[in-house]
Amino acid sequence: MHLNIERTTVNASSICDVIGTLQNILAHSRVIIPDLETPYSLFPNIDHSAIGRGDKSISDIITERQQQLDVVVQEISGLESVMDRMKNLHQQLLKKKDEIIQSMNLHRGLLSALWRLPPEILSLIFVRCLPETEHLLPSPMLAPVLLTRICRRWREVAIGMSSLWCGALIVDNSHKEWQRAASCYNTWFERSRDLPLSLVLKCFKNYTTHLRSLLEPRMSKISSLHIIIFLNPFDANLLLNDLLVLQELTITTSDPLWCTPSFAQSISRLPSTLRRLRVAGPSAFNFDRITSCNPVWAHLTHVEIAICQPNLILQLLQLGPNLSSLEIGLGFYDEVPLAFEPFMHANLQFFRVSNASPMRMGNLFPDLFNALTLPNLRILEARYIRPWPHEEFKTFLARSSCPLESLIFGTGVTTTDEQRGEYIVLVPFLDVVVDHRRSGYFGYRRLR
Repeated sequence: MHLNIERTTVNASSICDVIGTLQNILAHSRVIIPDLETPYSLFPNIDHSAIGRGDKSISDIITERQQQLDVVVQEISGLESVMDRMKNLHQQLLKKKDEIIQSMNLHRGLLSALWRLPPEILSLIFVRCLPETEHLLPSPMLAPVLLTRICRRWREVAIGMSSLWCGALIVDNSHKEWQRAASCYNTWFERSRDLPLSLVLKCFKNYTTHLRSLLEPRMSKISSLHIIIFLNPFDANLLLNDLLVLQELTITTSDPLWCTPSFAQSISRLPSTLRRLRVAGPSAFNFDRITSCNPVWAHLTHVEIAICQPNLILQLLQLGPNLSSLEIGLGFYDEVPLAFEPFMHANLQFFRVSNASPMRMGNLFPDLFNALTLPNLRILEARYIRPWPHEEFKTFLARSSCPLESLIFGTGVTTTDEQRGEYIVLVPFLDVVVDHRRSGYFGYRRLR
């Protein structure tokens, strides 16, 4: 065991000898304070005018004090130099201690069964190590990248697990940082091999060309895409082409004019594999926007959007015969004549509706329930619908004869115990929930 101190090799026994000698010296060392009293310092109120400018005795005292000061300054300097050397030696010993502990822990770890686990077990553990979010921002401090830095075997197992690299959060960095970020994303995607990709794009800049260039070789692998738009205007059309296996699309934006005609056309051209469409933002779909996105509705099983009229619920159900889940936020009221034609949808199981304009559209819900028949409905949730159309809703339940399991009244819906009891008579074993903590408005999400 050796330490290098100023190009001198010092072994452990020499260090112990030095420490012992220093301890012995320090135990017998003390600083002797000289007698600094003089006839002049004893009488502070002496008449200074009686002392001559060339008084030899005072000059001798000053000369002696200067010599004493020079000696003590030299002693302090020498001691500080020794202390610096000792501090250096101390730091080296601490470093050596840490390295010994690290080596000891490493070899102790080699005795652990963890290092002898087969790749199949390690793979299950690695999946549990992933952050809770499905979409990961590549970081050396988080799994899965962190798992590649532990040891060679872990790196081989982690890189060989395509499923660890299927989800990613992509942020459109500044132009200067994009090349480095793109290289990182490319490595990430290569490790996913042929598995479908689930991506979130956070768009702070209008760098759709850069994003398209990055995603171009993988467009045919993207099965889930969430575009979060933080700027206005933003042209996302380039990001919606050639998505051959897309199953889920979410668009979150603060721009009320995001759905331009060209954007709606891009949505209408999405593949028949698309099953889930979510749109969150301050803009509600009107009749023209819904029509412009057709025929995408025909393939969907889940839709979450904001619309401007209750009767558009019927239009969506007509355009989407395969819908099993519909979450509707009623937004800005569109002053046009409303028509509620009777309609039955055989597949809808989950229906959630929230009314952002209860004072203007609350009186339209009786007509909606009178027109609608949902024979397969299992869960219905309502918020901000007032007055609650009790009689029309009872008629709807009786007409639908649905296997309703849960009826949830959130904030803004007022019902009595007697009314809720009548629903249970119509649908035995129905679970009626009144939960005013459910106060959010569907179709709107905070950008984050």
